[in-house]
Amino acid sequence: MYESSSVSVIDKRTTFHTRAPRGRRAFAAQWALAAIMLSGTTLVAAAANALPDQPPFDTSGMTTLLSVDAVGVQIYECRTDQAGRLAWAFREPLAILTSSGQTVGRHYAGPSWELNDGGAVTGKVVHQKPGAMERDIALLQLDVSGRKGAGLLSKVVSVQRIDTHGGAFSGPCEKGGALHAEPYSARYIFWGKETQ
Repeated sequence: MYESSSVSVIDKRTTFHTRAPRGRRAFAAQWALAAIMLSGTTLVAAAANALPDQPPFDTSGMTTLLSVDAVGVQIYECRTDQAGRLAWAFREPLAILTSSGQTVGRHYAGPSWELNDGGAVTGKVVHQKPGAMERDIALLQLDVSGRKGAGLLSKVVSVQRIDTHGGAFSGPCEKGGALHAEPYSARYIFWGKETQ
């Protein structure tokens, strides 16, 4: 009924080819993240947890609640663009979140961030700036648009993605529905309102 998924690693980049339903595609993406992390693919490590001297976005009236490093992939799907050509389009992120070398949560479609304490937030992009290099995904500021559970994220109102390395991918593709996972790392800072 469906073609089986396949994964190929070429020049330390992983490309997925699948015709599976969405649930199986999500499983394939999660499996690929594990394969990338176990295969010895070199990822640029995110900067240490020290906050930048000057945040890239306005943080007036906010205070830092949490800063975590992320290592994972930005997943792209081969889709028809507005000109009718097949091209890679961003689909979703998939990353693990760490603090002091310990896994504290995960980052996935939404975009959403979920911590091991059960709390989660979803964000909506309000500002962006280019990454440092052409292959680096953009720096982002997101307002929290949804939340669930309690814990550290329950008071978060804004999320910033900074210190991005890798993750950008574009260009033509050959087979609609094919997936590509581009390795990336970044730091996410979770902001809450300052109390008076």
